[in-house]
Amino acid sequence: MSKIPYAQIGVGHAHADKIAVYRNSEDYEVVGIAEPDPRKKEQAESSKLYKDLSWMSVDELLNMPGLQLVGIETEVGDLLKYAEMAITADKHIHLDKPAGESLPRFKKLLDEAASKHLALQMGYMYRFNPAIVLLRQFLKNGWLGEPFEVHTVMSKLMSEAARKALIQYPGGTMFELGCHLIDLVVGVMGEPEKVIPYSQHSSSIDDGLLDNMLAVFQYPRATATVRSSVNEVDGFARRQFTVCGSEGTFHMQPLDAPNVTATFLKSHGKYPKGKNEIEFGRYDRYVGDAADLAKVIRNEKAPEFSYDHDYAVQKTILLASGLSVE
Repeated sequence: MSKIPYAQIGVGHAHADKIAVYRNSEDYEVVGIAEPDPRKKEQAESSKLYKDLSWMSVDELLNMPGLQLVGIETEVGDLLKYAEMAITADKHIHLDKPAGESLPRFKKLLDEAASKHLALQMGYMYRFNPAIVLLRQFLKNGWLGEPFEVHTVMSKLMSEAARKALIQYPGGTMFELGCHLIDLVVGVMGEPEKVIPYSQHSSSIDDGLLDNMLAVFQYPRATATVRSSVNEVDGFARRQFTVCGSEGTFHMQPLDAPNVTATFLKSHGKYPKGKNEIEFGRYDRYVGDAADLAKVIRNEKAPEFSYDHDYAVQKTILLASGLSVE
């Protein structure tokens, strides 16, 4: 099977290094890269990550014969601009997160992608985490019953220098970091009826960053909480995702090397009644995303996540961050 030509716009996003996934994949051929900022381009050219790649302008990239998929990996403030250019050029896109600060602009992008039958895959890094895949299967089977509570945490400790990259976004840590969890919560529970944000600056570093954030999601018969901070010592280890249902509880911690405790009211298949400990070990982010997207582009399957889901996620992220959705 022929490889899918892939090119990337931008190196400024925190997860732009996922180009390594495409370079190592049997599904893709990385055919070019563009970085509009000369300073960023100069820095990236010396990185092993981009070694031997063909550098070009954005226009040259989008007009490459045969190009099918474009990864949008600029800084967050420019994501929608270059995503719009790629969709206008009739390319499938992988768009890193979060999808900008304008919900109407993102909706217009989704609508254009849908009208052209183009894939628009968002870069939320836990969608194909094996523990989350297992959770979706448990929910599909009804083994957890009716969810009534979701509890999530996504934190880490950032230096004063690292925090500067977040200050430009008024949505703080919920917008840039908590968005990964919001994607999962909406996947489990759907779009909430109401979102109540709680935003604080808690650090002794006097930079004004909203660095300690909580959002409460209200559903007809359930609630969900999302916490996100960049002040927590060893925050990676306490990143967690918990779903409590009428028939069982699923607790996943940490997220990047997931261990799962699944406790059932009655036995299900190979899982006995009571507590089940399930270990996965560390997994490589974005490998599953890239593999799934290849199947979508080849018309072997429908996208795992719909345009409507991505719209609901972005709306919820903005509300949870205390931002406007108008």
